[in-house]
Amino acid sequence: MVEFTIRPAGRDDFPAIRSLIKAVHINPTGLDWRRFLVALSTQEELLGCGQIKPHADGSSELASIAVDQRTRGKGIAREIIMGLLARDTTRPLYLMCRARLELFYNKFKFRIITMEEMPPYFRRISHIAHLFNRDTVPEDRLIVMRLD
Repeated sequence: MVEFTIRPAGRDDFPAIRSLIKAVHINPTGLDWRRFLVALSTQEELLGCGQIKPHADGSSELASIAVDQRTRGKGIAREIIMGLLARDTTRPLYLMCRARLELFYNKFKFRIITMEEMPPYFRRISHIAHLFNRDTVPEDRLIVMRLD
């Protein structure tokens, strides 16, 4: 069992957030420490993070959900997501993830949506991803999900 606490990020957390995002190979754009929740060990080591990111088209995205490889499967991502959903009640809320994570996000009531249901930002990203990932195995394909 890993002991951790969840709290809003501070300015001093940003280098560790950026490093974790890079380490787990997820989208590093739009990182703003003021929107993040962080999970910290009892020694104040960053174990995970996440944010709700606004887009120019008015949509909001559950984004940058990252957990240190050494502590995955311990409920850290779940607690970060629950904290973000409680803190920001903007709906609908979107997310982009690999298809293999669909069942995980279904637990929070997110569902896959079609291209027609997507706001402009997500439609654009989905189109680009489709063009570049045609040969990708199905579980690694990018999907867009929505929470109403």
